[in-house]
Amino acid sequence: MPGKVSPDDLLAHVFERTGTDDETVLQGPANGEDAAAIAPFDGDETLVVSSDPISLAAAGVGSLAVPIACNDVAASGADPRWLTVVIMLPDEETDLEAITSDLDAAARDVGATIVGGHSEYVDQLERPLLSLTAMGTAESFVPTGGAEPGDSVLITKAAGLEGTAILATDFGDEFDVAEAVRERAEGFLDEISVAPDARAVREHATAMHDPTEGGVAAGLLEIARASGVRLDVDRESIPIREETARLCEAAGVDPLRIFGSGALLATVPDDAVDDCLAALEAAGLEGSEIGTVEAGDPALVLDGESITEPIADDLYPLWEGADADD
Repeated sequence: MPGKVSPDDLLAHVFERTGTDDETVLQGPANGEDAAAIAPFDGDETLVVSSDPISLAAAGVGSLAVPIACNDVAASGADPRWLTVVIMLPDEETDLEAITSDLDAAARDVGATIVGGHSEYVDQLERPLLSLTAMGTAESFVPTGGAEPGDSVLITKAAGLEGTAILATDFGDEFDVAEAVRERAEGFLDEISVAPDARAVREHATAMHDPTEGGVAAGLLEIARASGVRLDVDRESIPIREETARLCEAAGVDPLRIFGSGALLATVPDDAVDDCLAALEAAGLEGSEIGTVEAGDPALVLDGESITEPIADDLYPLWEGADADD
């Protein structure tokens, strides 16, 4: 099964093999941490850096790649500013013009500049593979692992937005779902960036995280593991849009366990909840309080069920089935 390398394997083979020690590295590789923080040279702002690939979405890959890469920087309290792009193409028939046009438009939307990269053809690939490195600066770095007992858990927008768009674009013809629903779901691609969400809450956030693979459930578990706390969450409090519910039901997948870019998860002190929700509303964004942070062994407790093991994304079997059929 494709997916992320397990936390145990990362601990055993990755986190301790990072080359020379450098005291300017404020946040390096760690479980649940998707961005690095590097001490500023001028003493004012911290440099935040994150890399992210996108390899499975067939449609709109360029439009997805930029916000997905920038989201980890934004979720660390920074404003994304620079990007490098690696483009791996399966053959010369792949529409490079469409991919780069989408990359350009998406970078402009988020306010970032593409400053370099690499491209080549790899005939072993079934579809384009893009890998982007995003960089930005933050006045105050916000980690994934900063949640504290007594905090409240917030989510912006809704669960499964990226996964819903992928279901509509890559698999929509296979489902008995109205075309109007699928068209609205495809429009969720326009909401993948969480940079505005993060700007609204970062002043108060103790932790922020961009839920990607494995969806909101995996993102919540990653906060818990990184912070060494228990997150108690009520499923019914997590917003799920009608389009997501209908496509997920047709596909037989869990809305909380499909790619979740577009939502931002944040923990904030209980007395800051109202200010954060008001700031989100002022920015034209939805926000919801969905749970609490408790002391205890690291876990996501979802409607009383304790989840401690890594969560696989429900979309992977669909892609595997599609590749097997080709």
